Amino acid sequence: MNIIQCRFCNKPFASVGGRICPACMDQIDKDFITVRDYIYEHKQTNIDIVAEETEVSKRIILHLLKEGRLIIDSPTGDGGGVLFCEMCKKSIKTGRLCKECMGKVALTLDKSTSGGAATAGANGSGSGNLKSSAKIGQK
Repeated sequence: MNIIQCRFCNKPFASVGGRICPACMDQIDKDFITVRDYIYEHKQTNIDIVAEETEVSKRIILHLLKEGRLIIDSPTGDGGGVLFCEMCKKSIKTGRLCKECMGKVALTLDKSTSGGAATAGANGSGSGNLKSSAKIGQK
């Protein structure tokens, strides 16, 4: 167990692997519910309006997008230019990688392991499908 600083509040805490303290994690979970409920009621919205109306910081909303708990939908289908693939910088809707880069990473992992189980999580969504994800900007 390491003592590290929380990514959000900068307070030290005993970590068993995560970079967010339990207090911030609880708040993020509450903020997720607030944001999710708001965007279910207001389908045509954007991240700035969501942050303003829910009083949840854009930083938390972006964190939830990168986790795959929220999805940005836009008329062009590219995520509205809010979130970008960490490898190729292409605009994405959720997660950290676009579908193409996720496939490349999965292929690389598959080649480096003999079991081939690494491709099981490469569903193209960035960081997996969660039952309670919500879309920002969905029609």
